[in-house]
Amino acid sequence: MPVTVADVVQKTMPVEVHAVGTVQAYSTVSVKAQVEGTLAKVAFKEGQEVKKGDLLFQIDPRPFEAQLKQTEANLARDMALLDNARLQVTRYQDLVQKEYVSREQYEQFRATAASLEGTVLGDQANIETAKLQLDYCTIRSPIDGVTGSVLVHTGNLVKANDADHPLLVINQIRPIYVEFFLPASNLSEIRKYHGTKALDVEAGPPDGGLPARGLLTFLDNTVDAATGTIQLKAVFPNSDKTLWPGQFVNVTLTLTTQPDAIVVPTQAIQTGQKGQYVFVVKSDATVESRPVAVGNAIDDETVIEKGLGPGEQVVTDGQLRLTPNVKVEIKAGGSAPAAEGNAQ
Repeated sequence: MPVTVADVVQKTMPVEVHAVGTVQAYSTVSVKAQVEGTLAKVAFKEGQEVKKGDLLFQIDPRPFEAQLKQTEANLARDMALLDNARLQVTRYQDLVQKEYVSREQYEQFRATAASLEGTVLGDQANIETAKLQLDYCTIRSPIDGVTGSVLVHTGNLVKANDADHPLLVINQIRPIYVEFFLPASNLSEIRKYHGTKALDVEAGPPDGGLPARGLLTFLDNTVDAATGTIQLKAVFPNSDKTLWPGQFVNVTLTLTTQPDAIVVPTQAIQTGQKGQYVFVVKSDATVESRPVAVGNAIDDETVIEKGLGPGEQVVTDGQLRLTPNVKVEIKAGGSAPAAEGNAQ
């Protein structure tokens, strides 16, 4: 029978667990107005990438400029009154010492001066508040991120701290999170390796594109009793913006590596009534059916825990026509033996 074969090799293999994850923004900000007024300007385009401090919105500042001028005028008036009151205190201090006026009159002038000092402090605080309100008319991006849809357009009246109607939502995508869940049966192994080093995580799109690489940063402190799973998060630099919030990705978490693992092509493994087995080509060009204990599968290779040794040959194509002790002919140009080396 013509067959294709591959060598059984011994090499270092990663120990991985797989899941389906969801991409999440590293941080999300709902931009709201902190003062009430008419929206005068929208300074960005929807979907635009913005930097921290970039101008987003401008609220009509004229009412707040007028309020600032009013508080500054109040301060100037009260400062003039305070200066006069202090002069009166100085003048009456000399007179009361010479007993030309009563001490009661002197104390009244001192009380008036002290009251005006408090009024001036209040005016100064009102000026700071007015300046702050004026600054709030200019709304800038609090983070680096990507803008969403404009939810309030120019000419609309915006309310201060309106929880139900934000002006805009910004998502930070560099770096970015990928959230995924694994069975609680993996918890002890994850904790074992997560406590000693940063674990590598790969996240790739379902269409098989080039995966992004990140690090595991979060392991939840509770197993979900309803699903029997535990939540994990990984952070990815996402410098090329491969990952996007809301996207589903295939996640691979590498826990450790298994040195000197016995590895065969996955297509060599068959499943029968008694479990999994492979056809091994013997030295006399006949085959035998050999049961195997299968470990982790990485891409198109599978670790064999028991049943094979390095240097043996297994059939990778043509198994359906084989029975034990059948003589086989190895096809020319068949699949090349698996190359030894460390898995990446």
